[in-house]
Amino acid sequence: MNDKSSAPAAPKTRINGSAADSLPAFFEPLLAKQYNSAEVSRIVEGCFSRRASTLRANAILSNREEVARALDEAGIAWHGVSWYSDAFVIEDAGERKLWDLPAYDEGKLYLQSLSSMLPPLVLGAAPGLDILDMCAAPGGKTTQLAALGGKGAHITACEMHAPRAEKLEFNLRKQGASNVVVMRTDARRLDEFFRFDRILVDAPCSGSGTLRARDPKMPARFTEKLIDKSVKAQRALLGKALSLLKPGGKLVYSTCSVLACENENIVSACLKEAAKRGSFEIEPIELLGIEELPLLPTKIEGTLCVCPTDLYEGFFVSSIKRIA
Repeated sequence: MNDKSSAPAAPKTRINGSAADSLPAFFEPLLAKQYNSAEVSRIVEGCFSRRASTLRANAILSNREEVARALDEAGIAWHGVSWYSDAFVIEDAGERKLWDLPAYDEGKLYLQSLSSMLPPLVLGAAPGLDILDMCAAPGGKTTQLAALGGKGAHITACEMHAPRAEKLEFNLRKQGASNVVVMRTDARRLDEFFRFDRILVDAPCSGSGTLRARDPKMPARFTEKLIDKSVKAQRALLGKALSLLKPGGKLVYSTCSVLACENENIVSACLKEAAKRGSFEIEPIELLGIEELPLLPTKIEGTLCVCPTDLYEGFFVSSIKRIA
């Protein structure tokens, strides 16, 4: 990217009923370098969709049945998804109504996008494993990992910014995730003395998969400069993560972006560099019910990229195993 074009672009108008709102002018041409016209249209349409509220039952303090009962008693319609029994899609209520539920105050449920529930599921967690969450705040994926792994999993969560670390610690307490240790540090500076069985790198990114075209602040936030900045951080984070992974260990790299420059290109470049000091391979993602996901094509077989829709945010997920 060229920093000279990082200022917010003039809004791009779409007509014929699709929308008459704004997306940065550079976005669709950037997508067109990676996707065919039908796929670009799907992504853009997703940016104009009104996304449903979604949540998951917190298995540390509750279960699917209890949360379902709480929703039913409050008259909140919902349905599930085939790939994760603890996930709920809310059909006719916004987040404010969910905030009023006692189950919310008690930490028995967590408001979280469906797409962001995927990386912890792909990574997996189990008692006895040492797990690192490199970019943990605000804690949705961290608490999900804690719920998946049970009290016997040992989780280290990194967050370098104090206010975000405080938010992370608050959510961990509220969700009952007592098996998580928070390190207020930049995960890129972790000593290679540390080694982990599982590592989650949910990297900071441009957020291209979460764009809402009717957000008046979006054109100023989503810029080519932000993409450039994100790419640099992503390469450093994934490179460090690969060096911290134990032989036989598993790493998940994910972003809420649909751009290859933040996704497949990062994975390919870091694996090439890491091959100088170890043996790694892409582990194909297999989830029961994965066919339900609105997927986009990716340049690396075995990875997945979710298209933004009225239910899903755009999201990339890859799984890497260290052989030696």
